[in-house]
Amino acid sequence: MATAVGLVGVGLMGHGIAFNLVTKGFHVSLLAHPGNQPLDELTAAGARVCKSLAEIAEQASVVILCVTGAPEVEAVLAGEAGLVSKLRPGTCVIDCSTSLPQTTLRMAQLLQARGCTFLDAPMTRLAKEAREGRLNLLVGGAPQTLEAVRHVLEAFAENITLVGPTGAGHRMKLLHNYVSLGFMTLLAEAAAHAQASGVDLATFVKVLEAGGGSGAALKRLSPSMLEGNTQNVPFAIGNALKDLRYYLEMAQGAQAAQTVAQTVAQSVAEALATQADAGHSKRFMSELIGLMAATEGRTS
Repeated sequence: MATAVGLVGVGLMGHGIAFNLVTKGFHVSLLAHPGNQPLDELTAAGARVCKSLAEIAEQASVVILCVTGAPEVEAVLAGEAGLVSKLRPGTCVIDCSTSLPQTTLRMAQLLQARGCTFLDAPMTRLAKEAREGRLNLLVGGAPQTLEAVRHVLEAFAENITLVGPTGAGHRMKLLHNYVSLGFMTLLAEAAAHAQASGVDLATFVKVLEAGGGSGAALKRLSPSMLEGNTQNVPFAIGNALKDLRYYLEMAQGAQAAQTVAQTVAQSVAEALATQADAGHSKRFMSELIGLMAATEGRTS
């Protein structure tokens, strides 16, 4: 029989995950939520929409979370109407969100007491790869738990890496996102400077590509510089700032150096504050260059 999978969080990434699961033969239940992407395509392919977490718990033997961050994870699992009290023993919860390791450990303990298993399996790559079933998953948890649900993960992931015990997946994700977002923030600031100084951006990109500035950050942001394409990195700046702040919290807990991380987070926060438009936080990282350009001449 096909595995029954529940999915909470059908945003840009979750929609791609759900698409691959439902089109590859899994019985998929989705939680109805105002923050979901349109579900018509998924329901037409056979996904069922549930009105409550209790319905998800009743339907699924594997539940995937793809929500914004630690508060949302805690609400879904341990809130008043949360999943922990409703899941059947033996259910596996897979948290693909970007969360805090300490939250992960608390949630895993609650689920273990319920007789359930847990993996933290945050993602790298973007919505395009989610749709293509080519995500990277950084998994924390017991090897036997991973093997029991590997067939589910393989439906939407190209690379599945067990990085350590419970919590290690989210720790690795925050390390990854700090490096990735840090590179993009540095490049955005340099590009804004180049633009303000009259440097030809095509030449700027060419010089970086041939030298030490080449890499994933340049590949992702160069369409914004050269073509005005700000949809190339569909990752909200507000989420980036959240991840950077999570990283700082994690680094502080580990008594690790964080001077550069503090500066990166401050730079992103200042870019978001260029206008009193709350919608800025929903703009994509590929728009960071334009926001930083607006701060030229205003920073000390």
